[in-house]
Amino acid sequence: MRSEEEIRDQYEFLMEELDDEEMNHEGVRQMFTYYRRALGWALEEEHM
Repeated sequence: MRSEEEIRDQYEFLMEELDDEEMNHEGVRQMFTYYRRALGWALEEEHM
């Protein structure tokens, strides 16, 4: 199981990647959006 810090680091990495100008292909952006959402849900569940 990953630590919260590792998950947060990966979440921040994905946020930066989504903001990158070269990440303009809609399918790739959508995939990262789903992954980012899933990471957010995992973090929320740990704090409930």
